[in-house]
Amino acid sequence: MSSYGGVIISDQWLQSQFTQVELRSLISKFNSVKNQNGKVMAGDLPPLMVKLKAFRDMYSEEDIRGTLSGLGSNFSDEIDFESFLKAYLNLQGQTTAKLGGSKNSSSFLKATTTTLLHTISESERASYVAHINSYLGDDPFLKQYLPLDPATNDLFNLAKDGVLLCKLINVAVPGTIDERAINTKRVLNPWERNENHTLCLNSAKAIGCTVVNIGTQDLIEGRPHLVLGLISQIIKIQLLADLNLKKTPQLVELVEDSNDVEELLSLPPEKVLLKWMNFHLQKAGYKKPVSNFSSDVKDGEAYAYLLNVLAPEHCNPATLDAKPNERAKLVLDHAERMNCKRYLSPKDILEGSSNLNLAFVAQIFHERNGLTTDSKKISFAEMMTDDVQTSREERCFRLWINSLGIATYVNNVFEDVRNG
Repeated sequence: MSSYGGVIISDQWLQSQFTQVELRSLISKFNSVKNQNGKVMAGDLPPLMVKLKAFRDMYSEEDIRGTLSGLGSNFSDEIDFESFLKAYLNLQGQTTAKLGGSKNSSSFLKATTTTLLHTISESERASYVAHINSYLGDDPFLKQYLPLDPATNDLFNLAKDGVLLCKLINVAVPGTIDERAINTKRVLNPWERNENHTLCLNSAKAIGCTVVNIGTQDLIEGRPHLVLGLISQIIKIQLLADLNLKKTPQLVELVEDSNDVEELLSLPPEKVLLKWMNFHLQKAGYKKPVSNFSSDVKDGEAYAYLLNVLAPEHCNPATLDAKPNERAKLVLDHAERMNCKRYLSPKDILEGSSNLNLAFVAQIFHERNGLTTDSKKISFAEMMTDDVQTSREERCFRLWINSLGIATYVNNVFEDVRNG
């Protein structure tokens, strides 16, 4: 059952309900209860399932035995891995219904609910497709497939060969992948496709993406929520690449004195972007601090102030007095005149889509950051170069820690491990 791409199930629908990480874990557990003849009996399932994290705190062995009996299981019959997975899904569905989405549900359950519960944001898909069409439209190999149509599954189908994702990683962090290592034939065999995805996942991890719940088989199948999740991380890394003092020394203007520069150096790019946004909003007279890219920008008012101070020549006096839905349209009209409308629609502002709002603000920063070119401050920032060897090692350890998928994201190894 194990093949070049991971655990393969003959029932395609059943295969689609699990990630490769989940399948590898479950088949290991299943194999552990085989008897001397290499068989697993239905009667072995209750004691096996009650030990799984998904059900351990919810059911006793007798509860599970009763549930399986209700599904028509004869405990003296032999059972194969696919039947085990079906029983697992049935029990998991009852668990989800029992929890009712309550706050008490375990993080494991939230992480392993079936793909029937995964929703795809059409706005995010459309924005990522526009980004790909813009940045990869001239690529010698991909131009035969681009532009992609956001209304279809073109994105997921093209991602199945791995070439698109590898090329996108090189756009985000140039030089990460030697393009000679990418298999770029029009029709790839399974091994070549698997090589591309292995290269993609290793490289994505190297630039700071979290890929602990994604296997090569998930990408080969083009599972939408996993493909979009990986693409969103890659694009985010690209858009936030310049939000540091080394790339943009003008950011030193955001701090009052040299004592605050160390704090600025340790901030993650998203926090630097928020700090930059609040810096301009304060100058514009906006009273409320913006602490996130969702609820704090839903009414469009912060955007109106930000764009008015950055591009007063395109200012529309009616924007601030308009109702939220009309204001969102006027804000994007203003942004369009600044060439900054790639990632958002009025609906995305009103719904507070955090990924797309972050991309929108990052695009504004790239187009017009509004920071002065104070030569004294900039020269001070440029002098703050770290030891090259230390920087390389710190980045290596930081990316490795973040690749493990732990809840706390490390932005600076020296600072973020101090509290233990």
